[in-house]
Amino acid sequence: MKTIDQFNFSGQRALIRVDFNVPLDKQFAITDDSRIRGALPTIKKILGSGGCVVLMSHLSRPLKKLKEDGSIDFKKFTLQHAVKRTSELLGVEVKFVSDCISDEAFRMSGNLNPGEVLLLENLRFYKEEEKGDEKFAEKLSIHGSVYVNDAFGTAHRAHASTAVIAKFFPEKKFFGYLMAGELNNAEKVMHHSKKPFTAIMGGAKVSDKILIIENLIGKADSILIGGGMAYTFFKAMGGTIGNSLVEEDKLDLAKQLIKKAAEKNCRLILPVDSVLGDKFENDAQTSITDNMNIPDGWMGLDIGPKAVSEFCEVIKNSKTILWNGPVGVFEMKKFENGTKKIAEAIADATSKGAYSLIGGGDSAAAIHQFGLADQVSYVSTGGGALLEYFEGKILPGVKAIEE
Repeated sequence: MKTIDQFNFSGQRALIRVDFNVPLDKQFAITDDSRIRGALPTIKKILGSGGCVVLMSHLSRPLKKLKEDGSIDFKKFTLQHAVKRTSELLGVEVKFVSDCISDEAFRMSGNLNPGEVLLLENLRFYKEEEKGDEKFAEKLSIHGSVYVNDAFGTAHRAHASTAVIAKFFPEKKFFGYLMAGELNNAEKVMHHSKKPFTAIMGGAKVSDKILIIENLIGKADSILIGGGMAYTFFKAMGGTIGNSLVEEDKLDLAKQLIKKAAEKNCRLILPVDSVLGDKFENDAQTSITDNMNIPDGWMGLDIGPKAVSEFCEVIKNSKTILWNGPVGVFEMKKFENGTKKIAEAIADATSKGAYSLIGGGDSAAAIHQFGLADQVSYVSTGGGALLEYFEGKILPGVKAIEE
């Protein structure tokens, strides 16, 4: 793997694609700085080696969220919101320029001294970024003498700054530590897993997880299904699911997945019971019932106590664990228990020697919410990217560095 450890950055200006797509509150304060923290080892390594750094990132999708008059909301989506926190975490004053390809931007990057850091403005203020425009990528490439991709969260996008730009650094393109760590950990689970290997698949829709479930059947010993997607399986099996979430057009697919798992000796384990709510609200009335007999007017919003017990028993006896997707609506206190118990079981198994990978997105949010992020083996920063990797797809941001 082509990592930054294989290059001497002394006197070099490193252009690093980071993922500073951080959540902000209404006052534009960062509510979770973990993505910035994730980039620090790479930045510090390059600065410590005598190089200077130009950081580029996106923040949300400003061109999809225009103001009423059709203009870009620069105040809301500027990366200037990340400057103060990045400077504090890095211990270095981070310079900022309010564009990414202006004359001023090139002047500032060109005048950087060793040990200095510049953050460019939000790449997605330009439509060319998401379109993967080659001329835009070429302009961005002027900012660096070497290119480093450390944004795993966007590795599945063939954007100008994540994939196209690499062609302008044919001999000087590398993975940062975050990217390398993500790929090594994903590789460990998919191709070097110790048995028993358990995958926990949650979330709302079967359609979001079809390919990953199919790819895991034959690799995993057990696949635990939770979240809204479980009710499509129960309806496919002839159950009544009340008002629970269902994808009517995926009933046959659910049957096929059950059949395929049986053929490959993979245990596809569905939750036997659910915590129900009479509405999708935290103040809902609740009830517990088995998942083949959910009454009308009720919806499954968390796995029930019997399912929790069974799932945790499987996790406890696992040597490799992949968790992608919550098993209930953990954002609501009344329906967080299943997801919390799963997180605790994974942490417990990890303490006893199991290897655990938490697969980004809502799973990462859950493990942080319950204060267990430091008790599992690895928490991925890339939801969509990790999902596509586990589906067996080639990630453009990875391919661009490896070519």
